[in-house]
Amino acid sequence: MLFTITGKHIDITEAIKTHAEEKTAKLPKYYNSINQIEVIIDGNPGGGTTSNNIEVEIIARAEHSNVFIATETGEDAYKCIDIAVHKLERQLKRKKTRQRDNKHTAGPEAERESS
Repeated sequence: MLFTITGKHIDITEAIKTHAEEKTAKLPKYYNSINQIEVIIDGNPGGGTTSNNIEVEIIARAEHSNVFIATETGEDAYKCIDIAVHKLERQLKRKKTRQRDNKHTAGPEAERESS
């Protein structure tokens, strides 16, 4: 799995990088076909000079052109990463259950019709 982290208007410390990598490493547990995760941390969202908010965007790319995106804005980068990962977990769980539910098995009605 390819992991990239990018900082816009902010320096990415080693601690932030390892925190983001540890949190996003468990995402394939929820959806196995993830092959790339990109974390973008913007230190100056909206271009305002007075705000000290940080925007975190996590993009998870999977097979068959499936793309999952979660964003969070706040004052603490670590909390934003945690919340964005949680949002992605929910998206991935929902996608996985929908895939599983779409697999229909032949029931007793299908057997009667074919006879």
